[in-house]
Amino acid sequence: MWNRAENQIMLILIRHGETPSNALGRYLGRTEEDLSAAGREKLLQNRQSGKYPPAEIVFSSPMKRCIQTAGLVYDCANPFVIEEWQEIDFGRFEGKNYRELSGNAEYQAWLDSNGELPFPGGESRENFIARNRRGLEKAAKELAKRAAAPNAVAAVVHGGSMMALLSTFCGGNYFDYQCKNGEGVLCRLTLTDVPALELLRKL
Repeated sequence: MWNRAENQIMLILIRHGETPSNALGRYLGRTEEDLSAAGREKLLQNRQSGKYPPAEIVFSSPMKRCIQTAGLVYDCANPFVIEEWQEIDFGRFEGKNYRELSGNAEYQAWLDSNGELPFPGGESRENFIARNRRGLEKAAKELAKRAAAPNAVAAVVHGGSMMALLSTFCGGNYFDYQCKNGEGVLCRLTLTDVPALELLRKL
């Protein structure tokens, strides 16, 4: 750990660019999918407009839509992968949208629970939040190993990961932190024995 009283770093959280399934409103969890042409173009437009602050280190979910986004936004072909930031397992909802699930009893029960029931055949929100928190702790430990403190780091993750982390550390409802593809937030990450995260602003 660095020899200073406050170990604070700017953390740029970015949701990956749009994929074909995202454009169709499908539940895209563990399925690997490339960014769409429109998704790539939007990321490049955002980059050219200065939407994304510079970052000295780039972290990413292991899924290729996030790694591709890191490459387009930060020219980072090999980001530091955090396995715990893989997207949630949507189980039997995977690949479907709300129209296709309309009338499905399992889907209606999940909606009625305000999304708090585990996905049928998939993952629970509690497990997802817990592993995303472990992912942040892993990233914090990796940063603490470095001889010099970076001013800013980026993490390219999933919309669910952003909701999990921000609702855990910043309060509010899980769904308060929904984010569109290619959008993000700027946070302050404090490296202590238990990392702390403070939301500063949307990008």
